[in-house]
Amino acid sequence: MFSHEEIVIRAGQRTGLPIIIAIHSTAAGHSGGGCRVTQYADWRDGLTDALRLSQAMTYKCAIAGLDTGGGKTVVALPIGHVFTPDSRRDLLHDVGDVIDSLQGRYVTGPDVGTGPADMAVIKERTPHVVCTPAEMGGCGDSSPATAAGVMSALHAVCARLGDGGLKGRRVGLLGLGHVGAHLARRLAGEGAEILVADVDPGKRALAEEVGASWAGPDELLEAELDILIPAALGGLLTEELVPRLRCAAVAGPANNQIATPEVAQMLHDRGVLWVPDDIVSAGGAVYAHAVELRQQTPEQANALVAAIGDRLGEVLDRAERAGLSPYFIAQELVRERLRDR
Repeated sequence: MFSHEEIVIRAGQRTGLPIIIAIHSTAAGHSGGGCRVTQYADWRDGLTDALRLSQAMTYKCAIAGLDTGGGKTVVALPIGHVFTPDSRRDLLHDVGDVIDSLQGRYVTGPDVGTGPADMAVIKERTPHVVCTPAEMGGCGDSSPATAAGVMSALHAVCARLGDGGLKGRRVGLLGLGHVGAHLARRLAGEGAEILVADVDPGKRALAEEVGASWAGPDELLEAELDILIPAALGGLLTEELVPRLRCAAVAGPANNQIATPEVAQMLHDRGVLWVPDDIVSAGGAVYAHAVELRQQTPEQANALVAAIGDRLGEVLDRAERAGLSPYFIAQELVRERLRDR
């Protein structure tokens, strides 16, 4: 199922926690991908996540035209694990040591369970880190750029659904994490009618702040919507769920949304426009790459993020001409760009 260049699994020298780094491809340049620190019932579930997410990063970078490949760090915490400030710092130093041992073949950044402050700690052990705080010369939190890229993609989707933008469109936003919260505010600012859901009931306050309606996750997935926006964890779209959807399109930043390629075909057959998450979620990677690795200005980086909608439009045009799901066109585009390296 997966074809990776290198997979590293080590117990942290200080903490003993399993640190997994998956390098999917360095064909276009060093590999890059975030550091995910979260709990798993079994550490091997973390390995599966690392393999899937690193492959997705290769696709994301290829479609975005970046000269990097895909990688991912996953720290598989046991269920119920609680950090002290000292033990968390020890873990981040463990992660930095493993990354440094790869001698620049892999560069990390924030992901689920980590943020810019954590990248600053990792940088104490290795220079191969992006998205450190702005006061350290990094670009800081990448979630605003990710959200900006999603909005650019959503405008491209709206163009396919008919005239007009997001104003008055009924959208379902699943997940109010860092990116989801930015999206909720942006969608409200553009006049969308928003239905939101999150497993954390504490996020209901944000829904009220932006004038969104609150729903349970299952209720949201089966609601009548113009666009469903998955912004939580992956694996959402399954063969069991697709027949229950009542939306015209699915476009969001959650990685690895479809469980299998067959799901992409099912969505296409039902007339539901599914937009590859590799494109939709690329804003943070595009911004960090431009600012920290290519030394471009924030204005130049923002322009590249805003162009995500144009890149998506090209994929949707090709898909329409071929009569195929955008999933298969995106896969073809990745193969073309990696072959040209």
